[in-house]
Amino acid sequence: MQTLLRRLRNFYVATALVLLTWMTFFDANDLPSQIRNWWKLRELEGDAAFYEGRIKDIRRERREVLGNDRLREKYAREKYLMKKPTEDIFVIVDENNEPLEK
Repeated sequence: MQTLLRRLRNFYVATALVLLTWMTFFDANDLPSQIRNWWKLRELEGDAAFYEGRIKDIRRERREVLGNDRLREKYAREKYLMKKPTEDIFVIVDENNEPLEK
């Protein structure tokens, strides 16, 4: 009787090990794929948070600029260095070739 129980136990242990090995390395949803997907998800969530912040900033700037003609002109001059046809613009830069005023 004990040899039968021992054989059955060995059979179940072996079957469980084979199944675990199969699920870990050979299945379509194996462990390395799950880990890669988890890291990719974290990366994409970080990107989404960054772009949501950028969208919020751009919407805020847009509300500020579109509401006032003076602000629209100021924004165009500062961001895109636009000028009137009759004027000259001089941009003072530092040693890194960045404008001094931001």
